[in-house]
Amino acid sequence: MTILKKGDPAPGFTLADQFGKSIQLKDFKGRKVLLYFFTRAWTSG
Repeated sequence: MTILKKGDPAPGFTLADQFGKSIQLKDFKGRKVLLYFFTRAWTSG
């Protein structure tokens, strides 16, 4: 696992959105992106 420093480009990844649709970081190339991670309901974490 590579540790990123402030200003480093993010590695490519794919995540599911709130509707379960796969979204890739590259879909937003050239735009600013803010990622917000939260725990899913009914989980311990």
